[in-house]
Amino acid sequence: MTLKITTWNVNSVRFRIDLVAKFIKAVRPDILCLQETKCPDDKFPLKRFKRLGYEHVAMNGQKGYHGVVVLSRLPFDETSKRGFCGVNDSRHISVTLGERAGLKDPVIVHNLYVPAGGDLPDPALNPKFRHKLSFLDEMRECRDVHVNGHARAILVGDLNVAPREHDVWSHRQLLDVVSHTPIETEKLNAAQTAGGWVDAMREFVPEPTKLYTWWSYRSPDWKAADKGRRLDHMWISPALMDRVSEIRIAKEARGWAQPSDHVPVTATMAL
Repeated sequence: MTLKITTWNVNSVRFRIDLVAKFIKAVRPDILCLQETKCPDDKFPLKRFKRLGYEHVAMNGQKGYHGVVVLSRLPFDETSKRGFCGVNDSRHISVTLGERAGLKDPVIVHNLYVPAGGDLPDPALNPKFRHKLSFLDEMRECRDVHVNGHARAILVGDLNVAPREHDVWSHRQLLDVVSHTPIETEKLNAAQTAGGWVDAMREFVPEPTKLYTWWSYRSPDWKAADKGRRLDHMWISPALMDRVSEIRIAKEARGWAQPSDHVPVTATMAL
């Protein structure tokens, strides 16, 4: 079986449902993981997604903020969600694909949305930044989002950290900017290592090649300036990594009418 999985911070699923549909019709992912849906579960546009072929949905949403969802053409064996830092603010959902999807060996998919952290990189003065650092610490310690032994697992989402020098347009100029500060990058790297994950995007596009998934709305001409950051990630367990044949960043989506500031990232793999 060939599996195509996409992660995308869509920045309001109801507002951008037509853009999501446009992407789906072009790329046809089997699994679509969205973040920042900004939509309570009872208002989610289920009927539209079912018409697009996604009969199976696992949601963790809330009104106005955050929210994650996994949409699938394949049925789930299990779904689960958890809070972080003692807060249930709709930042995690996971599904297990197994016998119902025709798989002998199951695959676990985690969809995560890490807090952005505000503008001031000082945990003493900025509660949002303090929350982000605590969230990353809990990711490092949380076995629920680790690779369990030789399990086949995938973790995707907007992790809101650009951890490597060439994941930002200027390493030197962004060292004091939230998303690329040393403390954030250290904590995200620690979570990846403790969880047993492989940074799949960088396996396919090694440094020093620049790699971005986000371009600020504040840039008057984002394409010409190209001052991006890699905030969206795909982590793959070692047991699955050699099955991945391609990872593609749909940069063109940033140029669509009324776009998200993030673009979709899609991996293709053989299961």
